Parts: sequence; C-alpha cells; structure tokens
Amino acid sequence: SVVTPNTFEFYVLTGKEVYQLPHEERIKIVQEEAARLQTTILLKGAVDIISNGKEVAINNIGSPYLSKAGTGDTLTGIVGAFLARGIDAFTAAQAAAYINSLAGQIAAKKMKESLSALDLIEAISEAIN
Repeated sequence: SVVTPNTFEFYVLTGKEVYQLPHEERIKIVQEEAARLQTTILLKGAVDIISNGKEVAINNIGSPYLSKAGTGDTLTGIVGAFLARGIDAFTAAQAAAYINSLAGQIAAKKMKESLSALDLIEAISEAIN
C-alpha cells in the first residue's frame, strides 16, 4: 500500500510534525514511520520523500504550481495505475512522484499560476514520453 500525505496529513497519520524540520530529519522520520506502519509513504512537498521503511528515495523536480487542490489526486491516480499493473509500492510511488512532478513542470510552462489538476492530467502523457 501507498499513502501520499502532505506534512499536515502526515502529522494526523503519525502524530509527528515534520513541517519545519531539516530535510535529513524528515527523511529519517518518514522512513521510521513507513516501517512502523508497514506501508510506503510518499510525503509530498517541495521535495517529495518516499520510503517503504527500508529504502528511501527523493524526488526534487517539483513545481511550486503543484501546491494546488487536485494535484495530489492526480499523484494518487498515477500511483494506483502502477499498483494495478503489479508494480511494487515503493517503485510505483517513486515513478508516480517523478511523472506527476514532470507533468507539473510541463503544464506550468503554459498555465503558470492558473494550472489546474486537469492541466496536469493533460500533461501526463507528454511526461511519460
């Protein structure tokens, strides 16, 4: 399984506040909580942190325009599509974070601040290719 919280949702899920922590400390806590919960966590942010409790991956190609309603839903949809194809949760989360971020960069070139989840969805195929 994969959960895709932002920092507030991570706090609700785990009781751990990570918003203002240094990056290395965030990584450690995400890894510990993924192990404790026996799931893959994709902590969304300017830099996404992904861990299954054993491995850790970082996605740092995000766009500030992804901090909008609905963009997390597209991320979760991409994760779900990979999981449905039988891809393991950690790999699915890494690939989805990368594709979602790249699609965000592609869509932001055209839409800037007006980027919507629909614009992001329309850019996914270009991000994959």
